[in-house]
Amino acid sequence: MNDYYAVLGVSRDASQEEIKKAYRRLARRLHPDVNKGADAEEEFKRVSQAYDVLSDPEKRRAFDRGADPFAAAGQGGFSGAGFSFSDVMDAFFGAGAAGAAHGPRSRVQRGQDALVRLDLDLAKAVFGSEEELTLDTAVGCRTCGGDGAQPGTGRQTCQVCGGTGELQHIQRSFLGQVMTSRPCVACQGLGSTLTDPCHDCSGDGRVRTRRTLKLKVPAGVDTGTRIQLAGEGEVGPGNGPAGDIYIEIRVRPHDTFTRRGDDLHCTFELPMAAAALGTTIKLSTFDGMQDLDVKAGTQPGDVVTLRGLGVTHLQRQGRGDLLVQINVATPTHLSDEQEDLLRQFAVLRGEERPEGRLHPADKGLFGKLRDAFKGE
Repeated sequence: MNDYYAVLGVSRDASQEEIKKAYRRLARRLHPDVNKGADAEEEFKRVSQAYDVLSDPEKRRAFDRGADPFAAAGQGGFSGAGFSFSDVMDAFFGAGAAGAAHGPRSRVQRGQDALVRLDLDLAKAVFGSEEELTLDTAVGCRTCGGDGAQPGTGRQTCQVCGGTGELQHIQRSFLGQVMTSRPCVACQGLGSTLTDPCHDCSGDGRVRTRRTLKLKVPAGVDTGTRIQLAGEGEVGPGNGPAGDIYIEIRVRPHDTFTRRGDDLHCTFELPMAAAALGTTIKLSTFDGMQDLDVKAGTQPGDVVTLRGLGVTHLQRQGRGDLLVQINVATPTHLSDEQEDLLRQFAVLRGEERPEGRLHPADKGLFGKLRDAFKGE
């Protein structure tokens, strides 16, 4: 999937106005009627498709989530939803170049989405948790009810545009004279102005406040997982519908356990005698103390698996495993008695002068795991 932000050369948090300006700039340069280059037509189609997605709030939200923005609407292009002849004319001559009457724009608009990052301990990722988030967001102004006008006052028709919200201009181009319409700068395209803006929100209809949200983090999340809180974002201008909040998870590294997929991995150091004779050890896990049975003759790098003690599978039943790699510790700083006993042991084993044997290079932990799954 194309990176539509990169195609238009805008940032991922670009406003609709920035997106439209970028599209107009590129369309004027790449349109086939102006640019006869071999790749101009294909580039123009890519730019048009990018504008089709990013100018449509629903498609843009789908694209930001990594979904296919055309899954429901069909593949876009010159005839795709959200792209029309008027968009091409706007690119060359500004809004309203195709002759359509737009009229005053609505004061009520949807609020912007927000992305919040949440650091989480590995244990909470394993079992899930409930977190509190403190956010600074825009909410509707209680004083004016989102209208923007000081109570007891109202609005008046814009004297510059006469209430149409637009100003018309005549421009000369290679197509002849073209009449264009642009939003009125005096009323920002609303068609009316405030006689007395609200003293609390300065006419915006919104004020910023700090609030706390409770977030239920599902078990099994990992770094990069995003959780959507629909309607919990900023209230839009004119007390419009609130946007969404996306919580991006980042799991902190753990001192003991490493996560690979839904399995947990750790290393346990075992004395040489215990590895040779076999033993049962107590292992501290996220599920409390667990017995780990080590069979006699365990070699360095052997892996003991505790089934079902890994990470909970996200959106399905069950859990991964906990894999414990055994590291056999060779004793050092032996006393005279201990050294004598080991020499007697070596004699009994016929290992006074052992002859070394060559083996293939150590496969490491991943090689051992791969062989285990193959049944080797």
